[in-house]
Amino acid sequence: MENQFLEAMRFRHACKEFDATKKITAEEFNTILEIGRLSPSSFGMEPWKFVMIQDKALREKLKAFTWGGQGQLPTASHFMIILARKKKGMIYDSPYVQHMMQDIKQLPQDVLEMYSAFYTKFQKEDFNLLESDRALFDWATKQTYIALANMLTGAASMRIDSCPIEGFDYNRTETFLKDELNIDTQEFGPAVMAAFGYRKEEPAREKTRQKLEDVTMWF
Repeated sequence: MENQFLEAMRFRHACKEFDATKKITAEEFNTILEIGRLSPSSFGMEPWKFVMIQDKALREKLKAFTWGGQGQLPTASHFMIILARKKKGMIYDSPYVQHMMQDIKQLPQDVLEMYSAFYTKFQKEDFNLLESDRALFDWATKQTYIALANMLTGAASMRIDSCPIEGFDYNRTETFLKDELNIDTQEFGPAVMAAFGYRKEEPAREKTRQKLEDVTMWF
């Protein structure tokens, strides 16, 4: 019997159009969200928000500048915009970082001081993340892709289809978040989108990837 994780990976494909008549149950989608919530992130800072766009009128507005979601927005059972925190939240001395260390992780004072020193050095020196606001945002965005990948594969393990979407106008999406959803765009920016549902048709061809030996190096 094939490994269940590999089976899910082979089942998953970037579904361009879903069967609009089929809906994911609330229980199943909460499982997908829980998979995202439990995903790892650098220093465990969880720099994400999972924003669900279910309202048809909002989806239609989003469709105007989401060229990568033309087939998915009208047909997906669930449509998600994943947000990443910007410099305001991710910089080493921000209230959010302190909240994560003190209230969520509940680190003892001595451990908190050591952890904070590591986090500060990482941003200032190891990864040079303070060279620009964009560097910190891009670093946070990288973390959201871990949650994204886990949710896509988790959905596939339940025979639920999905599609990650980067094809959108960043500035217009940020305006949409601010004007339509009242999201603080000083704190958050759009990282990536994802659609979930059930395939309308089977993929036109088998999954293609490079050979394992072409993408692996052993020393």
